[in-house]
Amino acid sequence: MARILGKEIPDSKRICISLRYIYGIGPTTSDKILENLNIDPNKRTKDVSEEDFARIIKELDKYVIEGELRRTVNSNIKRLMDIRCYRGVRHRLRLPVRGQKTQKNARTRKGPKRTVANKKK
Repeated sequence: MARILGKEIPDSKRICISLRYIYGIGPTTSDKILENLNIDPNKRTKDVSEEDFARIIKELDKYVIEGELRRTVNSNIKRLMDIRCYRGVRHRLRLPVRGQKTQKNARTRKGPKRTVANKKK
């Protein structure tokens, strides 16, 4: 497996797919990076040369990715919680933030069902 910025990316997949294993790189960004560097997106990761990897790493330095992006997102959420805006309160209560209904759904965000005693009166 190849390593880019401390992240293992798979050898057997196409390079455009492998770059997506880096947090903050999606399909559009991956395609844009490869287009800027004139690298064939259909090449397998194991077939990409070391020079091309060096160029990819240099190009990735222009983007906010991995640890720095995670810190930024977490600090933004913490700021919302500190100023106690609506979104921050929803984060604090571990409820859906973007207006989803909570009566029947939202199990992903709320976790498994917990039975409340004496609710049926």
